[in-house]
Amino acid sequence: MFSIDTHDRIMRELASRAGISVVGVDYALSPEAKFPFALQQIVDVVRWLSQSGDKRGIDTKRMAIGGDSAGANLAVSTSLMLRDAGERNTIQCMLLIYGCFLGDPAELAATGYGSEGNLLSSREMAGFWENYLADPADARNPLASPLLARLDGLPPAFQVIAQCDVLAEQDMVFAARLRKAGVAAEEREYPGATHSFLEAVSIADVAGRALDDSAAWLCRRLQVSP
Repeated sequence: MFSIDTHDRIMRELASRAGISVVGVDYALSPEAKFPFALQQIVDVVRWLSQSGDKRGIDTKRMAIGGDSAGANLAVSTSLMLRDAGERNTIQCMLLIYGCFLGDPAELAATGYGSEGNLLSSREMAGFWENYLADPADARNPLASPLLARLDGLPPAFQVIAQCDVLAEQDMVFAARLRKAGVAAEEREYPGATHSFLEAVSIADVAGRALDDSAAWLCRRLQVSP
């Protein structure tokens, strides 16, 4: 579900509000491409950008990685792989928007927001994980479920959290664990917001506020003027 086309508006909003270049990665989707195929593709793109981005007007010394929902999961896992490969300085910061960080839907379920009728239900989440994982045991792999990973040495992070989201609880736990691991982590919860609320930026003031907050944080971390 979704693509660089469905998220084009979000990427353009961040590019405009922060005054930065945004590169969208068209990674392969499940169920045809199982974990860790998409993750490996993204790591390859980041490495390519770090080596060739300057030829395209990108300052390779000031690169952030980010995504929403599954994209936030992949952003963290990419940073974990780069850290473990001795390339921790490739990424300067992470923008994590209502991320999914745990592959076991029975754990850390948000009370009241995972039932049928909500924008993202616990049943849907279980289906997404079933499609994504090649083996149910992969749910305990830290690269699939970053909430289970050793988090020290990761870049600073900003988390956009939707209050009315089945993932809100695990997002809060993830922020706390980042800080416990010594990572400069900041989270902001948006009251009344649901999963995917940034896509409603043309009609929802709360989406505009979240994009402004994200852009301002990126400017501070990347030392750019919007």
